[in-house]
Amino acid sequence: MKPSELKRINRLADRRYSDPCGFSNEQARELSFLSHEIGRQIGLLINRQGKPEMILVGDPSSIYIPELPRARQSEGRLRGLRLLHTHIAGDNLSEEDLMDMVFLRLDSVTVMASDSHGEPDFVQYAYLLPPGSSEKAYEQLPPSRWDRADIDLPAQIKALEDEFRRADRTRDTTDKRERAIVVSVSTDPKSIQERSLDELEDLADTAGLKVEGRLVQRIKKLNPKFIMGKGKLAELEVLALQADAEVVLFDQELSAAQMRNLAKLTERKILDRTQLILDIFAQHATTRAGKLQVEMAQLKYTMPRLVGKNRAMSRLMGGIGGRGPGETKLEIDRRRITDKLTKLGNELKKISKQRGFTRERRARAGVPVVSLVGYTNAGKSTLLNTLTNSIVLAEDKLFATLDPTSRRIRFPMDKELILTDTVGFIRQLPKELKEAFRATLEELEAADVLLHVCDSSHPEVDEQIEAVEKIITDMDLGEVSSILVLNKWDQLNDEQRELMQNSYPHGIPASALDRRSLNNLVEKIMEALEKVGASPR
Repeated sequence: MKPSELKRINRLADRRYSDPCGFSNEQARELSFLSHEIGRQIGLLINRQGKPEMILVGDPSSIYIPELPRARQSEGRLRGLRLLHTHIAGDNLSEEDLMDMVFLRLDSVTVMASDSHGEPDFVQYAYLLPPGSSEKAYEQLPPSRWDRADIDLPAQIKALEDEFRRADRTRDTTDKRERAIVVSVSTDPKSIQERSLDELEDLADTAGLKVEGRLVQRIKKLNPKFIMGKGKLAELEVLALQADAEVVLFDQELSAAQMRNLAKLTERKILDRTQLILDIFAQHATTRAGKLQVEMAQLKYTMPRLVGKNRAMSRLMGGIGGRGPGETKLEIDRRRITDKLTKLGNELKKISKQRGFTRERRARAGVPVVSLVGYTNAGKSTLLNTLTNSIVLAEDKLFATLDPTSRRIRFPMDKELILTDTVGFIRQLPKELKEAFRATLEELEAADVLLHVCDSSHPEVDEQIEAVEKIITDMDLGEVSSILVLNKWDQLNDEQRELMQNSYPHGIPASALDRRSLNNLVEKIMEALEKVGASPR
């Protein structure tokens, strides 16, 4: 590029583009002729005072916008910058122009097209739309003559931010939880994805997130860079913008590269299902063993993602996805993390050995053990409390119980047994947790009878029962005597009860909150113990 052309380009920064349409006739001609002469697109990022903050020079067919400072967090949610740029081939707004507007949250994008002589030909505008105003994410105005543009950009931008703020005021301002959008990108049918997202929303609620929207995409093949296509990403970004969501939560596990790319593109905190479950476990771990197991799982998840600070890993500085030991591990090198994992593994072995001694003492005492298993939030802890008159934490949330709890229970005629509650199962349990919680689930190996508690009122009860039975089989516990407890029986109508009894004829109807409904279950437990030769002492 000639020095004289560079000087002319630099002089563009001294102009003030404060006309209602975004430029004056003189400025339009100057931009169009200069772009035509150098054979490149020219772009200006202009603030709301009409002053260019950045001048961009591209190639003949495109323009590259470098990484911008973080979007302002005060008034509204638009960035406070608009893009005015040229098209020397006379083209309309391109898909790339619109994507830049969406991902950078620009106030507007304006393209000025020139003819073959470098004269301004036409101008075209586009801007984002506030929530609920249209099914589209943005408004793209038709091209018009460059000297007859009928738009007042400052007034349009002010009206947009007023609409965004008005939508904000309709939300519950007393709810201080982080807002999130849940996303599923999979090859599975959409019906399966929707049900999985229902469970993800429950997990998000347990973690302390407020879900403001969801997006589902069924694809043939996952995008290795972003997991989804750029067009769908734009739709997701607009959805998050309209919901003022700080977090995008994916139902699938993301690779380290996908997480970095998404965080850089959207400027939002990116979490996946694994991170969310790890965070819930970090919140609910109370015993030494539980905390060690969570720390071990978080370190294993974090280690391959230690590539420097970015928005994806900002969770390590606190908030959802950043509780527990992960807060200080970002800058620790892999060797130190490996050493830490070795140390944690040794400590867990000691705890596992101590639990083994406890189980041996129980065996010598001749007290049989009955272990509660089941899908998370099926009512295991509530059943334990009712049977033993205990006060173990029981909430209507996923993973309310994490650490194993054992209680001695006495029946009539001085008969005793030990009832043990374990962590709830879930589909797609992170592989880091499967290994880390092996010590917790060792309690099941000492069980004489397993009580498989299911939520009979749940719409996916069949899938949940199947998931639990698969985990039990994977743990080589399929030979242990098992009793299926059809919990929450009181929440079913007559038709649903008949259907459940036909599907699971050996299941025992019960309501964990109603002690009187458990008499039949207690009798079945006694019978099962007698069959395996472990009658209550």
